[in-house]
Amino acid sequence: MSTDDRIERARKIYERVVYSGDAGALGDAARGLDAVEADVALARGRLLHAAFQSAPADSPPAGVTPVEDPAELPLFERALELYQAAGDARGEAEAEFWIGCVHQFIRRDHRTATPHLQRSSRLAERTGDKRTRAEALRHLGIEAHAAGRLDEAREQLTESSRLRREIGALPGVASNLVGLAYIAAAQDRRADALATLDEAEALADAHDAHAVKRHIQQARATI
Repeated sequence: MSTDDRIERARKIYERVVYSGDAGALGDAARGLDAVEADVALARGRLLHAAFQSAPADSPPAGVTPVEDPAELPLFERALELYQAAGDARGEAEAEFWIGCVHQFIRRDHRTATPHLQRSSRLAERTGDKRTRAEALRHLGIEAHAAGRLDEAREQLTESSRLRREIGALPGVASNLVGLAYIAAAQDRRADALATLDEAEALADAHDAHAVKRHIQQARATI
C-alpha cells in the first residue's frame, strides 16, 4: 500500500468512526500511519546523510571535517523501531543499513557499525531486497578492507557489484570498482587495479557520475 493509500485509508476510517461509530479499524489505520512515519523518517535521514557526504566539496574549508547532523541517527533509529513494530522486515533491513552507515561512514566506528550491516544484509537477502543487500555488502567490504581482510573485502564488493548490475545501479558499480582497485593494489595486482579503474571510469563517464570520477582520479594518483 502506498503512502497516499495509507493516508486516505486513515481519513476514511476517521469518517467511519465519527459518522457510524465503527471504531474497529482504528488500530489498523494507526499501523498504516506508523509505516508512513517510518518511510518519512528514513527519507529525511537519507537527505541529511547526502548533505554530510556533499559537504567536503561544497562548504567546509579544505581540511575541515564536516559535522554530523544530530538528527540523522535518531531518524534512522525511529524508522527501525516503527518497521520492527509493523513486522516490515524489508524496511527494517534498510533502516539497519543506514544506522550502520552512520556509525561507519560518519563516526568511523566499524565495531558498532558491523552488526547493523550484517543484520541488514541478512534481512535484505531474506526479503529479496537486492538494492539494500548490495549497500550492506559494500560497507561490509569496506570494514573488511580496513581490517586487512583483503580476500573477504574483495568477495563482498564483488557480490555487491553483481547485485548492483542486476538492478541497473551502474554508477554504484563504478564506485565499487574503485574499492576493488584499491584492494587489487594492496594485493600487489597493480595491472588489475589500473584495468579496474579504467572500467570504473567508463561507467562513470557513461552515467555522469562526477563524484565517482573524483574518487577514480584520487585512486589513480595513489595507485
